[in-house]
Amino acid sequence: MAEITHRTVASNGINVHIAEAGSGPLVLMIHGFPELWYSWRHQLRALADAGYHAVAPDGRGFGQTDAPEAIEAYGIHDVVADAVGVLDALGAETAVVVGHDWGAMIAWHCALLAPDRFTAVAALSVPYTGRMPMKPTELMKMAFPDNFFYILYFQKPGVAEAELDADPARSMRLFMYAASGEFPRNDAAAWVKPKNAKFLDGIPEPPGLPRWLTQEDLDYYTAEFQRAGFRGGINRYRNFDRNWETTPELAGAKVQQPALFITGDLDGVIAMNPAGIETMKQIVPRLTKVVMIPGVGHWTQQEAPDATNTALLEFLKGLPL
Repeated sequence: MAEITHRTVASNGINVHIAEAGSGPLVLMIHGFPELWYSWRHQLRALADAGYHAVAPDGRGFGQTDAPEAIEAYGIHDVVADAVGVLDALGAETAVVVGHDWGAMIAWHCALLAPDRFTAVAALSVPYTGRMPMKPTELMKMAFPDNFFYILYFQKPGVAEAELDADPARSMRLFMYAASGEFPRNDAAAWVKPKNAKFLDGIPEPPGLPRWLTQEDLDYYTAEFQRAGFRGGINRYRNFDRNWETTPELAGAKVQQPALFITGDLDGVIAMNPAGIETMKQIVPRLTKVVMIPGVGHWTQQEAPDATNTALLEFLKGLPL
């Protein structure tokens, strides 16, 4: 089994920590929130053993990667440039980009904004649905006029990070449980709550860790977020409107590269936008497959590593790499 190694590379003016394994065509894996390179721990070795150079960075503001202070330093152009910079640091002209959650949004934008560097894209959990007709937070306020919505809660600097930073172990334990396929579907209090609620309000303590998350896993996440905090990751959400304002050229844009989409049938992202997959099929013309994994919630590649690896490897083997 391939060994996972670690190093720091210079990319787009910051220091980026990467975990990597194997050699061969480059596959860059971008994590979501609140995750780290570690969320790809099951994929790094599997892809390396299959003949690929698998690389998973800590995103800017996460883990051992630099965390710029300014909120605007976490915009979509910055994080795409970070990904391109990792390719440059590794001496790679091109790569297949794989992303989960926020990483999926970044992966789609890597394909759109740097199509000469990213030859194919695999997205987990978040489908590409195109440019919104107005500022994203305006749409969110219309959709959630009186109820809590986490992205709106994340907008005011200092609020969400104060809650999550207060006890990173509890924050990760509750969040990982509540968004997973093991959380009871009839327990709506975690997500349907008053507008003035906090993020973790209504989420009960799990009866035990989810079957896919060990104490060692939770301890790793906890230690990294205790040290780095949640601010950098939350700042991505504070750039939703700015990202919309700075990418007018993406109106009507289609992702032209070969693409794969993987999700769980219990993922809340899909539940919030059930039409998203059908929309994606119209604007990702080379979408090769949609893989729906039964019994899996939001943490796709962690909850179902074998099914995720099988889908990724099938997709990669079909590419002219």
